[in-house]
Amino acid sequence: MRLGSGAGAIVAGGASGLGAATARRLAATGAVVTVADVDEEKGAALAAETGARFVRCDVREEDQVRAAVESAAEAAGPGGLRVAVATAGSGFPHKIAGSRGPHPLPDFKRIIELNLVGTFNVMRLAATAMLDNDPGDSGERGVLVNTASVAAFEGQVGQIAYSASKGGIVSMTLTAARDLARNGIRVVTIAPGIFDTPLLGKKTDEERAGLAKQVPFPRRLGEPDEYARLVEAIMDNPMLNGTTLRLDGAIRMAPR
Repeated sequence: MRLGSGAGAIVAGGASGLGAATARRLAATGAVVTVADVDEEKGAALAAETGARFVRCDVREEDQVRAAVESAAEAAGPGGLRVAVATAGSGFPHKIAGSRGPHPLPDFKRIIELNLVGTFNVMRLAATAMLDNDPGDSGERGVLVNTASVAAFEGQVGQIAYSASKGGIVSMTLTAARDLARNGIRVVTIAPGIFDTPLLGKKTDEERAGLAKQVPFPRRLGEPDEYARLVEAIMDNPMLNGTTLRLDGAIRMAPR
């Protein structure tokens, strides 16, 4: 699916990191991009830089996501909303049980709600907006791209909430693709490895170098634009559907 001028895209969690790189790349294709994020300062700055539209949006809130999707569809006009990328997420490090006691239940629920429920919220409302799109030559009306993590498969010590949330995204992918197949809407998930995003911003240079050494090749942290390039490749290849693609330099995470 080549977006081209006038077709709509929404990037949830698009104000920084993987989402910002994706918004920049999609805008460069001529797409009408809507950046949806809770960070108004970064979101507005990115919108001004790229010509995108910014909408403040907490992916956990139905009304806010609905409004963001409607804004994206309105901005696209006759081209319709064609691409929705969900990148919003966070983590909370804590063992299921240990010296600090049991994992706090509210924190587990918060990560599940943000990462998993938030992704589902974006998927269901964006897919609904795509149903009435005119089909392309191959019958395609849109594509949903979600963000999991290699932690969905190899969760490390203390990542139980994060791994559960990302594993849920992986598990939704095929079912969502089957649900939407008759409507010509594809669903693909990307599972990044260790990427140079704001989540690593608090780590020291030594810690970041240690993380980079864990990647077999290329022996470095992933770059956000490499994620964005995979989003573009997913859009271009109609046979990519119902699957999760690891983007990780062949890393397999150790327990710690």
